[in-house]
Amino acid sequence: MNLKFKDRLKEIRKEQGLSQTMLAERLNINRSAVAKWELGEIEPNLTMLMKICVELGVSADFLIGLQDY
Repeated sequence: MNLKFKDRLKEIRKEQGLSQTMLAERLNINRSAVAKWELGEIEPNLTMLMKICVELGVSADFLIGLQDY
């Protein structure tokens, strides 16, 4: 299945037991940004994408759908 960024972000966040608020706090951003990413309304810039990857322990290739588990 070819999941999009928004779907993969939500899936990984939930697998790790994180709420949108918890992830936002770890990234030092507002929860609404995480919600908008997961709704597909906006996407993070490259710097934030890398922070998300580090925080969630996944590769950018996986998160943007270029690679599966």
